[in-house]
Amino acid sequence: MEAHDVAPAALRDQLDAAFGVALSQLKELPDPLERAKVAHGLAGRVQDFGNEFQAVRNEAMNETLRVGRLNSTQLASELGISKGRVSQLAKGAPPERLFLGSGKVIVALAEKLEDGNDKDGKKKAIQGPVIATEDVQTYERLRELAEEVGLEVSFERIPLGGNVRLNRNNLVVICGPRLSPLIEQILEGDPHLRFGEDDDGWYLTDRNTGQVYRSPMDRGENADIAYFGRLPRPDGKGTFLYVAGIHARGSGGVVHWLNQELATVHRELKARRFSTLISSRFDPETLEIVASEQITPFYRPEGA
Repeated sequence: MEAHDVAPAALRDQLDAAFGVALSQLKELPDPLERAKVAHGLAGRVQDFGNEFQAVRNEAMNETLRVGRLNSTQLASELGISKGRVSQLAKGAPPERLFLGSGKVIVALAEKLEDGNDKDGKKKAIQGPVIATEDVQTYERLRELAEEVGLEVSFERIPLGGNVRLNRNNLVVICGPRLSPLIEQILEGDPHLRFGEDDDGWYLTDRNTGQVYRSPMDRGENADIAYFGRLPRPDGKGTFLYVAGIHARGSGGVVHWLNQELATVHRELKARRFSTLISSRFDPETLEIVASEQITPFYRPEGA
C-alpha cells in the first residue's frame, strides 16, 4: 500500500505506536550509561524527523494557499494557529524542495576501478577505487540545485560491488546497474523502462513502445541518455531517487533538466514513484551539459 492510501488517523496511530514501543524499550535498558547514549542518539533522530514533518507541513500549507482551496484566515483556523504564523511558515522554502528531500540529502556515488594509458601510450596499472569525474560534476550541480531550494547535501561513496544502504530517507543514488547487482535487481521491477546489454554495449528500452535507446556517445557524438526514477526501497517503507546514464555523462543531463523543471515535476509527481528517460548533449571540452530534454512520459507503477 502506498503512503497516500493511508488515512491520516492511521498515520497518527502508527507514529504513536512506534514512539511508544521505542520509549518503553529505552526505559527498560538496565545500564544507565547505555540508556543515556541510546536516548541521546534517539533524541537527535526525533529532531531530524521533526524537521522533515515541518517541511512537509509548510509545503502543504503553501500548496493549499496557492491553489486557492483556503485563504490564510481559514487555514489558520484549520491548523489552530494565527494568520501571521501561517504567512511565516508558508512563505518559507519553495515547495519543490520536497521532490529532492525533506531533510539532509545524501547523494551516493559509485566507485569503480580505473585503468587506461599514460601520456606515452603505455598501459597503466589498475588504480584504486575512484569516482568518475563526470559523477563528481553531476554531484556538484545537484548540490547547487538543492542548496538553491534550501536543502543541505552531502555525498558518500558506494564501494566496489555496489552494496549501498537504500533503506533511509532523503537518498539519491547515482550508480549504473553494471556497478551494483542490488540496483540491477531493483531496476528489474520497473515494468516500463529497462537497462540491457549486448555485444554493442549498454542500452535502454521503453517496454511500452518497443523503442531501444542507445547512447549517441557510442557513435562518437557528444550526447547521452539517462534513466531517472523514484524507486522502492527494499524494506518497502519508502523510496529513493535514482539516476544513471548509459554512460556517466548522461547522469549530468538529468540534473541539468531538473534545474529547469523541478517545480513542474514536483507539482505533477510529489513523492510518488515514476521512471522516465532524459537525453542530453554536452560540451566535449568542459564536459558540462549544454542541453537536455525528457524523451519518454513519466511512467508510473500500476496502482501507484
